[in-house]
Amino acid sequence: MDDAYSVQTTAADSGEVDGLEQLMALKDADTFCVADHWGDLKGGADGLFDHDTRLLSRFVMTVGGVRPSRLSSGVSQDNVFFICHTTNRPLPPMGGRSAPAGVLHIERRRFIRDRRLFERVRMVNHGVEDVLLPLSFEFAADFADIFQVRGTPRLKHGVVAPPTTDGRRVNFSYTGLDEVRRTACLSFSEPPARLTGGRADFMFSLPKGKRVDLYIECGPDSCVQPDEARFRLNAVEARLSMRRRRRRGASLRGPRSPRFNDWLDQSRADVALLTTDLPTGPYPYAGVPWFSTPFGRDGIITAWQMLWLDPSLAKGVLTYLAKRQATEVSAFQDSAPGKIMHETRGGEMSALGEVPFGLYYGGVDTTCLFVALAGAYARRTGDFDLIRQLWPNLIAATGWMTDYGDIRKDGLISYQRGADTGLSNQGWKDSEDSIFHADGRFPKGPVALLEVQGYAFAAWQAMADLAKV
Repeated sequence: MDDAYSVQTTAADSGEVDGLEQLMALKDADTFCVADHWGDLKGGADGLFDHDTRLLSRFVMTVGGVRPSRLSSGVSQDNVFFICHTTNRPLPPMGGRSAPAGVLHIERRRFIRDRRLFERVRMVNHGVEDVLLPLSFEFAADFADIFQVRGTPRLKHGVVAPPTTDGRRVNFSYTGLDEVRRTACLSFSEPPARLTGGRADFMFSLPKGKRVDLYIECGPDSCVQPDEARFRLNAVEARLSMRRRRRRGASLRGPRSPRFNDWLDQSRADVALLTTDLPTGPYPYAGVPWFSTPFGRDGIITAWQMLWLDPSLAKGVLTYLAKRQATEVSAFQDSAPGKIMHETRGGEMSALGEVPFGLYYGGVDTTCLFVALAGAYARRTGDFDLIRQLWPNLIAATGWMTDYGDIRKDGLISYQRGADTGLSNQGWKDSEDSIFHADGRFPKGPVALLEVQGYAFAAWQAMADLAKV
């Protein structure tokens, strides 16, 4: 993306992580969580996000006042669970006894379903004596917009209300400058020994050879008390939902090719993770975490590459983009009649127009790709009912190509942003310094990219073929 909207902060700001590449992500629909390898959220670029707003900005677990020793951690192959295995460092003396390091196994298992984060902390005593285990969580909710988290400055903010506590629950709320009240609730299955608006302290008695489970939930709505039954039920539903998305379309297996099949399985799982079921059909989001939203170019190319296996993705993408086709000229949105959107966002800054990405059209290639995908979809499926439904959108898209895309009237599709708030480069390489002359100078535009002319040719060819049907 343009440097003005690129990631400027990471969890490494806390000094405890080596950078963004160390973060672990989970996603379900428009909710995602970014954490470090311990499962902690420390307020940099990490957190629990819902519809482009960060709910939990901090959620850090300590054992005996310190971070436990990590044994292993990762995301399951189907992208449903984050699992972290840790063990204790030497615990402070409790009642005259001090537990040595390594006698406790502490597992954090986490997933997201239906806009909620579910977590189980399982503590097992493998020592020869009973243990008193002090377990603590520090937490905060800042309700920051995703662009603010990524480094875009804001001069004004809404009002964050003081957290309120209720036994085993903490409620957070924020009233934005858009006058929308956003809320979050964090709840525990067991009442903490001490609970404040930013910390929960527990003291668990762990007999030797026994285990204790603590269940935690966080979401944007009111809390239901977590328990084992809710955790198990929602975990099953999360896994089944992912399995249904993975099994869409045709299946492909390589005979006597376990590595090839593993690669296929992981690829299908990754596409399933990105895919969100919208009212218009399945749509592959651009990427987790920072691009977990519909992008025009990314959705079209993913659907095109998956067309031979799962045409439903292309149908969902085409239908969604057609419903958001531009109908007016806007320099702020980089829109013009017939143009297909580049990106859409749902946070406070987008709603207020502080950034143009609420519904943004600054992609020079998306409209051509939209038409070309429609032709490829028709050839693959023979679903001409959808093509007839989309025909006015396809005509409008080609109208944009001739009336607005060909800025210089030289037969080439080119771009030039309408306002300084938009992307300076509008092809697939859209960072500020990605397009330059041989001597290093940046072109002022209009800029005609070579690959876009190929997309335009494919679009005209697709329309010629579809017009014959």
